[in-house]
Amino acid sequence: MCGIVGYVGHREAYPIIIKGLQRLEYRGYDSAGVAIGLDNKLKITKTAGKVLELDNKASLNNTNGQIGIGHTRWATHGEPNERNAHPHTCENEELAIIHNGIIENYDTIKKALLDKGHVFNSDTDTEVLIHLIEEIKKQEKVSLFESVRLALNEVVGAYAIIVIEKGNTEELIAARKGSPLVIGVSEGEYFIASDATPIVEYTRDVVYLGEGEVVLINKHQELNVRTISNISKTPYIEELELSLESIQKGAYPHFMLKEIHEQPKSILDTLRGRIDPTNKELKLGGIFDFEQTIIKANRIIIVACGTSWHAGLIGEYLFEDFARIPVEVEYASEFRYRNPIINESDIVLAISQSGETADTLAALKLAKEKGALVLGICNVVGSSIPRLTDAGIYTHAGPEIGVASTKAFTTQVTVLTLMALLIGRKKGKISLTKYTEIIRELELIPKKVSQVLKLDEKIKLISEEFHNVSNFLYLGRGYNFPVALEGALKLKEISYIHAEGYPAAEMKHGPIALIDEEMPIVVIATKQGNYDKVISNIQEVKSRGGRIIGIITEGDTVVKELVDYCIEIPSCFEELTPILSNIPLQLLSYHIAVLRGCNVDQPRNLAKSVTVE
Repeated sequence: MCGIVGYVGHREAYPIIIKGLQRLEYRGYDSAGVAIGLDNKLKITKTAGKVLELDNKASLNNTNGQIGIGHTRWATHGEPNERNAHPHTCENEELAIIHNGIIENYDTIKKALLDKGHVFNSDTDTEVLIHLIEEIKKQEKVSLFESVRLALNEVVGAYAIIVIEKGNTEELIAARKGSPLVIGVSEGEYFIASDATPIVEYTRDVVYLGEGEVVLINKHQELNVRTISNISKTPYIEELELSLESIQKGAYPHFMLKEIHEQPKSILDTLRGRIDPTNKELKLGGIFDFEQTIIKANRIIIVACGTSWHAGLIGEYLFEDFARIPVEVEYASEFRYRNPIINESDIVLAISQSGETADTLAALKLAKEKGALVLGICNVVGSSIPRLTDAGIYTHAGPEIGVASTKAFTTQVTVLTLMALLIGRKKGKISLTKYTEIIRELELIPKKVSQVLKLDEKIKLISEEFHNVSNFLYLGRGYNFPVALEGALKLKEISYIHAEGYPAAEMKHGPIALIDEEMPIVVIATKQGNYDKVISNIQEVKSRGGRIIGIITEGDTVVKELVDYCIEIPSCFEELTPILSNIPLQLLSYHIAVLRGCNVDQPRNLAKSVTVE
């Protein structure tokens, strides 16, 4: 959840760290801190609140050192206040640590350290870890690197950490397990961060630290990487594909709006190279070696969380329609704890924007232990899920900085469509004619998304009518039921309005009791699918005074006359409607949130990447 940054080299560390924390603030923003190594001192500044407040406070101090660490926090252990903000120091204040993750056995370690006389100044698990490192360093009389390695053998949980030592202005110690960490490599300097966004401005050469690895980072030496069990590792330098422009807002007021409007490009990038322009055949290189295994699978289990889970629900429709393979869609957080039945003939498919979602990773590890083929759909190259899975497909959505996922969802659905079509065709479950028609239509989707985005001003006007309400209901059928769930989630996430998504037919089994003239209802009523049934549902809502916003097919006059407000989207195959019908709901939630004065990119209590349970 948290964002961590470190630097050692020949430049001033503080400006690099502060800028890096600003780029990582989507990971957490309830407190922040920085430690700068001076000749014989660690200058630590911490504050509750955001990185801007930290910068204002730190600017009053001496921050001229060439080594430092910084942290922006999403609180797990302890309230979001200055006392619990990172960095945390050991008892003699010679060591400081920043940490993304959670130490599950911190209480046991803390009690043992209390018995040895340690005194703690925060409520965090992280402070316990730096005290443990200090204790081992003192008792075993070993180097800081060895102290960190030995301490991590005592730790249960997830972590990405950087440790700095008073008086040592040349090196940092970093380690990771279950939480991401990337190291930027340049001549005479190193950059360390939770992801590549703070690094890309300075170097394109990076090392993704592996699971259970510890690294000594000395500005005069090559990286010294070992596992926590003391096995030497050779770091592999990769080249970043990320561009600096892609992580900046440009002319947009918010990252979320920028990312909504990037969807024609992100969908096109996801399709690029995967459809033969001549014969319209699909080629998905990421799963090529496993096509026959997927074709013969008895079942596909999709595991995901949040928005990715909604994409997975659409994947269920797609795989069952096109490939006739039974699909179950599971919340990763529930799947891993309920003793699930997983067979070697099953495929477990994980979907995650970040590739670091803790529950999804744990579900994959369980599936691997059971002998299932494990696949992934992910956006972030080099993240944990692609490294853990047997094979998979990247979405190529580009960086998504806004906490509420937008282009991640539509590109995930695009990849699921490609996969289901390919496997369905290979199995002979879909005719060549329909296969080719859907692919041709899929190639038109980026342009059709652009058409929907032109409705932005109209959707903003509709938002002005509803931004002060307390509740929303979203209804959809078939392929558009998961879109209703996703639309409700977006509204909840960024506007703090209570919203529920329901299958339209289920409205009569409870939610209809809520409907009155104060309740806005969004109905996805495109002509494809159960069109007549949805019209009946609209009539039921209308007769009870509900105010209806209809997402309808362009040119549909029947539904247009029934609803109070309508948003028209281009016609397309039913299987592809979720990509288009979702766009107006993203814009609706965005404009309502802005009108309510909410922080769209950094909604309260949320973080982009859920790397702790």
